[in-house]
Amino acid sequence: MSQPKAQLRRDGFTFKEFFVAHDRCAMKVGTDGLMLGAWSPVSKARHVLDIGTGSGLLALMLAQRTGPTVTIDAVELDEQAASQAQENVQASPWADRITVHEADIRQWSSENTARYDLIVSNPPYFDEGVKCATPERDRARYTTTLDHQALLEIAATLVTEEGFFCVVLPIEASELFTQKALGIGWHLRLRTDVSETESRLPHRVLLAFSPRAGDVFADRLAIRGPDQRYSDSYTALTQSFYLFM
Repeated sequence: MSQPKAQLRRDGFTFKEFFVAHDRCAMKVGTDGLMLGAWSPVSKARHVLDIGTGSGLLALMLAQRTGPTVTIDAVELDEQAASQAQENVQASPWADRITVHEADIRQWSSENTARYDLIVSNPPYFDEGVKCATPERDRARYTTTLDHQALLEIAATLVTEEGFFCVVLPIEASELFTQKALGIGWHLRLRTDVSETESRLPHRVLLAFSPRAGDVFADRLAIRGPDQRYSDSYTALTQSFYLFM
């Protein structure tokens, strides 16, 4: 998703309350991460975990959406991305609330005793395919270093009983991901199918799972209206972040 030219910087993305540099990150700021950060339920969150933080986008968005007592751990495997996330956090208004950890989440989770009310991840989407230009891009795009089963199991060990685990996925990957989640005891609680316009089929899905069973709320979000402007629902979701809304 492009920004107005006045707000476009080659090394990152300017939001209303913070800037995210992403020139040293394999995965850049994009619509998927923005939707997840704006959509994830934060009302009861006191301790938040961002798995695979990349540039730190989700951690920063969730810091903006939560109160001053909420703490956020952001874990990132790639050295360059973790370093950039740390710089982004230090330049933000919430440097005292976000801690960036350069670590493999599998090892980090086994050594961590904290439990989280909200866990978010914009995970690798695909099984290994055509090699990307860099190993960093491979790790960000493919599930070779952290497959979906492992991600679900790790989140299950770290979430509180009333907590949520939220992800964004391509629609074609979401059903298998949900089956795996249900198979290890997660309960689907929130689902939003995302399409580019009302007339097109959904291409992304936002999912929130909890260890606790309960009602399932499902809806649909179109990013753009018939006039190709951002829809009212997408604007309502993201207007706290975009400079031009």
